[in-house]
Amino acid sequence: MADTLRRLANTCSFSVLQDKLDSWSNDYHVASCDQNLNHCCELIELTARIQGQLFSILNLTANEAGHYGGVDTLKTRLLPWLGTCFSMARPSVSEDTSLQLIQDSVAKDRKIRELSDSHDCDMHRMETQLCSTRMQLDSVRAELDDAQKALDETKNKSATTLLATEEEILQLRADLQAAHDQLEIYKRKLDSVDEYERQICVLQDEVSYLTKEKAMLQERLASSRSSSPLPALKRSSSPVRAEASTRAQLTNSCRYSRLVSRYSHLYAQDRLEAQVLLRRYVDDLEMVQKIIFIAVVESFQAAKLAYRQFKLRVRKTLSSTHFGPQSLEDVAVDYIVRNPDLYDVQSSINDVINAMNVNPRISFPPEVEFALITSIIRETCKCAFSMQTLDPPLDLAFASDGEIYNESKYRRSYDSDFSAPLVMYHVWPALMEGNVVVVKGEVVTRREASWGKSRSRSRSPSPARSRSLSPSRNLASKSKGRFSGSELQPRY
Repeated sequence: MADTLRRLANTCSFSVLQDKLDSWSNDYHVASCDQNLNHCCELIELTARIQGQLFSILNLTANEAGHYGGVDTLKTRLLPWLGTCFSMARPSVSEDTSLQLIQDSVAKDRKIRELSDSHDCDMHRMETQLCSTRMQLDSVRAELDDAQKALDETKNKSATTLLATEEEILQLRADLQAAHDQLEIYKRKLDSVDEYERQICVLQDEVSYLTKEKAMLQERLASSRSSSPLPALKRSSSPVRAEASTRAQLTNSCRYSRLVSRYSHLYAQDRLEAQVLLRRYVDDLEMVQKIIFIAVVESFQAAKLAYRQFKLRVRKTLSSTHFGPQSLEDVAVDYIVRNPDLYDVQSSINDVINAMNVNPRISFPPEVEFALITSIIRETCKCAFSMQTLDPPLDLAFASDGEIYNESKYRRSYDSDFSAPLVMYHVWPALMEGNVVVVKGEVVTRREASWGKSRSRSRSPSPARSRSLSPSRNLASKSKGRFSGSELQPRY
């Protein structure tokens, strides 16, 4: 019995019961109904366990006192208490119980008042916060209205500004169109100025020609008035034939300057435009420069061939009707100078493109063709064809990869090795008048340039090289149509 009582005292069951009761009392108004019932059932279970342990101690104590030990105590205290607990409730309670109930009621009323006061305080605080929130809401609404008004004003201003901007854009577009029209007018005027300058040059040449013819006629007239007409005529016949000049001979210097300037323009502008166009399809700058160089060289070859064939046809046509002091060769050249538009430049362009397609030194992407640079080929063919009518004619210098750099004939490109003595490849051919350099070419010099590289198909100073033609060119030239007599009628 003593051990059981000691264990009950050590477990502090009543302290635990009191703590749980205090905790339930503090949380009663906060917890829900189910939570309060759970707390109550827990306390009942704890009380039942404590009572069970007390009854066990009571049983052990009674057994230790003997068979009749503690009978009086059980009769006077335990049995009346048990009878009171399991009997029906009486209509009245004892004074102690009534006092306890009154105290409990007073405590509950006090708690209810405290809770009511707390609730009132909370409601007052919430109403205050609600009023403050409503005031803030009204302020925000007022600000929102002001912002909406400002937004409307901004929209109106923006619409006005947009209308003004659209009007300005339309005005600017009209001004731009007017500027473009003015530019076109200026371009046409510039073309007209160039045409006027050309006509002035032609007229000056004709005036010079007429002046010489007038002097010749005056000399012949003076000779005819001499005392011996027949010998004078014999003496004057030779100067007349010597001084009789064609239009091509009179305009030789003017055409020379114009063609040299045109060749320089091909290098300065047309070459760069073709290079920019090719760089869209070929990444290698060296290959692009080689393509342009070979196109120029082949254009000169095709133009020289076309000029020789055209001059032969002109000579054959004019041989039956030719008379006068000028030779048949001079008359044929003069006819070609007067009628440059009879030159079939498209045929030469096709020959150049065909020659470039079989050239092993250059390559091109399969999706595009060399016809992409038709513009520079056409202008080069026209320039080279006109250069053959000069006396002496202008031609390209012989060029070969790996040749020794000649400073009088070429200039180095910006990316060259200026200490290298050999030419790696050519960028632009040099223009020659016999053995005299008229316009320098451009080359790239590198130390890794080899001597035995393949040579380009450019003009050789020797007549044998200039007359040599490939079989394909001979067949192409033979297959071309001949000019009829009506096509060769001169136009003055």
